[in-house]
Amino acid sequence: MIIRARAPLRLGLAGGGTDVSPYCDEYGGAVLNVTIDQYAYTIIEPTEDDRVYFTASDIGCRFEAAADEAMELTDPLILHRAVYRRIITQFNNGRPLPCRITTFCDAPPGSGLGTSSTMVVSMVKAFVEWLNLPLGEYEVAHLAFEIERIDAGLGGGRQDQYAATFGGVNFIEFHPEDRVVVNPLRIKNWIISEMETSLVLFDSGISRSSAQIIKEQTDNLTSHSGTTLEAMHAIKDDAFHMKECLLKGDIDSFAVCMRKSWDSKKRLANNVSNTHIDNIIQSALDAGARAGKVSGAGGGGFVTFLVAPERRMDVMRALARQDGQAMVCHFTRHGTEGWRIF
Repeated sequence: MIIRARAPLRLGLAGGGTDVSPYCDEYGGAVLNVTIDQYAYTIIEPTEDDRVYFTASDIGCRFEAAADEAMELTDPLILHRAVYRRIITQFNNGRPLPCRITTFCDAPPGSGLGTSSTMVVSMVKAFVEWLNLPLGEYEVAHLAFEIERIDAGLGGGRQDQYAATFGGVNFIEFHPEDRVVVNPLRIKNWIISEMETSLVLFDSGISRSSAQIIKEQTDNLTSHSGTTLEAMHAIKDDAFHMKECLLKGDIDSFAVCMRKSWDSKKRLANNVSNTHIDNIIQSALDAGARAGKVSGAGGGGFVTFLVAPERRMDVMRALARQDGQAMVCHFTRHGTEGWRIF
């Protein structure tokens, strides 16, 4: 028997950063995101040799160890270790689960599309399928959050785990005491088609660590930096407004708010943007893009552009002159999935 699972990556359309502590713990956060047709995959092959073999085939990294709960949570493959250890301690009474776990992702690490969190969701879903665990979407997403943020100690927010688990277009609210409400949006088909036709993604080729950017953002909030707090409030307000624009199909107003929100995001931390990213965004705007923003925490990775469909090829040609790769995407309606091969 072989167990497979996948989870979709996401585009953060609005509200990114408000799902990070301490802001959401004190003020509440809100994000608008959509999953796209790029995935993180997990394959589990049970074995009988009392060992575990972890392979991240997309980055060529491997780790092997005894199949027990004493596994140290450190690199390499800290997330694989953390998922495995949490599963056997919480759901298998500490008993080893000898297996081979292979993972890979359609997008590179540091892309800003939520790759690491989505990979954790994919691994959790594979174990849910293997062990027939009675976990619903909220439980899978919260477990993935705890594994990455608490067990592994990696900084970041909460939206990626819920987006990857639920899938589709969601407006997600984050309340104190880790209370999360996922609101699936019923977007008319023509609006979905218009958005897909209007989006261009650009892989800047710059892999960045979101943890460093988020740490600066968190430090600024903890020190009660007025600029950072005001910017965060503005980003959250924009998320509510952009949700309304999307539901109505008002793409023009959506684009205006997207540009405004990107200006606010750059005020959260010094390294959210840089000269190279500014040049990429400006080149697309000059070619006819309506708005542009870096996905995720910023600093590199993918840049999302909203363009008038009739100008999309102009924008893609302009981006082709930059160091990177322009591409399009399609939205997905489903979240994480697991299945078995006999």
